[in-house]
Amino acid sequence: MLEPIAEIEEALVIQAKGGDRNAYGELVGRCYEDVIRVVYRLCGDNQVAQDATQEAFMRAWVKLPGFQSRAPFSHWVYRIAVNIALDMLREKPQESIEAGTEISLMAEKALGPEAAYLQKEQAHLVQGAVNALPDAARLVLVLREYGDLSYEEIASLLEIPVGTVMSRLNYARNRLREMLRKDHLETEREYA
Repeated sequence: MLEPIAEIEEALVIQAKGGDRNAYGELVGRCYEDVIRVVYRLCGDNQVAQDATQEAFMRAWVKLPGFQSRAPFSHWVYRIAVNIALDMLREKPQESIEAGTEISLMAEKALGPEAAYLQKEQAHLVQGAVNALPDAARLVLVLREYGDLSYEEIASLLEIPVGTVMSRLNYARNRLREMLRKDHLETEREYA
């Protein structure tokens, strides 16, 4: 038996497949924030994240008749959006990495100026380190840490074995740790 949320989603998918734009709008509304957050964390560029997310939902509408709801609708859209974002990043070299804008805005309101600056710098370093990871490792890390997907869900979404998900995630976490430790040591030397 399906959970109530899954039942509602299934009903919305059926209605949307029948051409009901309001039902599709409800599906989009249920997962839009999660999709854009995952894509932003993957690419570190707010404009690319917005464009990729919008394009993903347009493509999902067109391809909706072929959607088979073995996994949640949001997972299907994640995959579409991630592929679009990676294609966009390959086409356009990344000139600058945006620091987590939403994080820095919240920090400025809740903290003093110095603490807000430090938190913004830390967010910038983390996003830069995430962006420096190879695509395969970055994708698994973002889906796990920012998309809150299980190993099995990531494996299904990416069509890879669970062991590969675990291996890539371990690699990504170790590389992040190394890169952030190196950045921390360089910062300490700079200010010592």
